[in-house]
Amino acid sequence: MRLTRFLRNASVTPAEMIAVAAIRTAERCAGRRVLAIQDTTVIRSEGGGGLYLHPVLVVDADDNAILGLADACFLSRHAGQSQARRNKPVGAKQSQRWLDGAQAASEVCAQASEITVIADRESDIFAAFAQCPQGTELLIRAAQDRCLEDGGKLFARADGLAVMGRAGLDLPARPGRKARQAQVEIRFTAITLARPRNALPEGLTETVTLWLVDVRDSSPPPGGTLHWRLLTTHRIETVAQAFAVVDLYRRRWAIEQLFRTMKSQGFDIEGVLVEDQAPLQRLAMATLIAAVTVQQLVHARDGSHGLVPLRPVLDAFEAEDAPLLEAFCKKLEGKTARQKNPHPKGSLAYAAWVCARLGGWTGYYGKPGPLVMLNGWIEFQSVKRGVACLSSLQNV
Repeated sequence: MRLTRFLRNASVTPAEMIAVAAIRTAERCAGRRVLAIQDTTVIRSEGGGGLYLHPVLVVDADDNAILGLADACFLSRHAGQSQARRNKPVGAKQSQRWLDGAQAASEVCAQASEITVIADRESDIFAAFAQCPQGTELLIRAAQDRCLEDGGKLFARADGLAVMGRAGLDLPARPGRKARQAQVEIRFTAITLARPRNALPEGLTETVTLWLVDVRDSSPPPGGTLHWRLLTTHRIETVAQAFAVVDLYRRRWAIEQLFRTMKSQGFDIEGVLVEDQAPLQRLAMATLIAAVTVQQLVHARDGSHGLVPLRPVLDAFEAEDAPLLEAFCKKLEGKTARQKNPHPKGSLAYAAWVCARLGGWTGYYGKPGPLVMLNGWIEFQSVKRGVACLSSLQNV
């Protein structure tokens, strides 16, 4: 009943939820190189349309730690509306979400030392590059064979470049594909895109100068190959810089993992039976924020091995949670070294170990994944509420 009242309370808004989450993210970005990864996922499919969620996830560029959310918005799509989209300005289309996401990232992460907004092919929009927020870099996978200022075409220009370097590139597993190391060739060059002829905002620049990084399998396996044409505002002058940009784009997988935690490997938001749009959006936004916490725990589970400082427990917990985490740790630790929490108190890794054990991980086999962390986090929150209720009764 409490949850139903919360979800149907008009005073509770997804916008306020994400605003509070963004404030916490902003505090963690100061002085860091950050990646603002944005993408869109379906929450409820309805015959070619439905309800979609578009978040901007902020990740530390140096140690991959998940710092939080910069923004998130909902989209309602309807079948049969794509016919006239090319005649509309970007601001009148749902494509505007990519520009809004970059702007939100530039504002929330303003204290970061460097901001790179990363997105997949759907965000390949000329206006996104032309209106890139000041002090923010873009890295987008090309989808359109765009016209260049000199009359050439983007894809032909990439194909005509000489191979400038080769290296192995680790690719994570995904549904239908095993993890593998691809042997790739890289090419790069500066390019100048010409403004498209279809409707765009007035006053948009006629050209945009970017850098093109083309990376492709040199010996692709049967049934699939890797070929990324990446457009970026980062200046690329060396092979090392080109591979560094490829590595940044590879980090986009973090948002795919977030979506999996919201869905099949965690909260199963797609299976929720709430029919009304407003309460469904409130529940989906709360699920997104909770899924970020679960992914933070998964990332923190191995500690730092002395390479980078451990993330603080305050990334995902409240300061008053420390005594309960320590009490649980004392109860869950066993006699052997494998059953001891190897991480220092006050670190997120310490809390991740506790949640993993609460979620059913024994400490011996494999590594705890999102579902184990989710179960442990839920158990911790349940006990936390129980302790709070008991304390309030004792104070009566």
